[in-house]
Amino acid sequence: MTYDPKLAAALSGATLRQLAHWRKASVNRGAVLVPEISSTRPVLYSFRDVVALRTCVKLRNDASLQKIRRALDTLRDDLKELDHLSSYTLIADGSTIYLAGPDQAIDLARKKANVVIHEMVDVLQPFYRDGRHIPSLLQPRVHVTVDPAIRGGVPVIEGTRVPYDEVAALLRDGVSPERISDYYPSVTATAALDAADFADYVDSYDPPKELREAVAG
Repeated sequence: MTYDPKLAAALSGATLRQLAHWRKASVNRGAVLVPEISSTRPVLYSFRDVVALRTCVKLRNDASLQKIRRALDTLRDDLKELDHLSSYTLIADGSTIYLAGPDQAIDLARKKANVVIHEMVDVLQPFYRDGRHIPSLLQPRVHVTVDPAIRGGVPVIEGTRVPYDEVAALLRDGVSPERISDYYPSVTATAALDAADFADYVDSYDPPKELREAVAG
């Protein structure tokens, strides 16, 4: 499964403009995150990319983009930590960014180890960003789930392999929630409404027309 920028944005809480900006290196710093599937048109993100993007979105609540880029350069260049960004626990506290491990934490700005971390954050859980509620990654709606082992991670109706967008498309075509089971016997009316609600949420990340070309590549 690959995620186009709009779905990656909806699942991570980043904006399409941020995704486009984060894919590119700055003058003195490396890129925040280059999609591991495809960084050119069509841009495609992996499930691991989405997890890493949620980390970046949460870091932006407490740290500037410049500080994040500096911390990531320290992680990759100085500490030689070159695994996928989703493999690391990164935490910002307003003054710096930490790399948290099971036995110690390293201040990526001052490169000091054995720092005490007061709060560990699970990036898979729901959070708020700029007043917007970013849902749980693994269960963005009560009856919609994301599991990399099921259809490669495409959001599906809970307990099935039915993609949420196929159900939402039927509702948008005029099929009533009560009749969705005529097409997908395992999908209840309530689950269908959840699929439609999640589809509306994903579509809320559509950019204005003038930005579509810029964020597409």
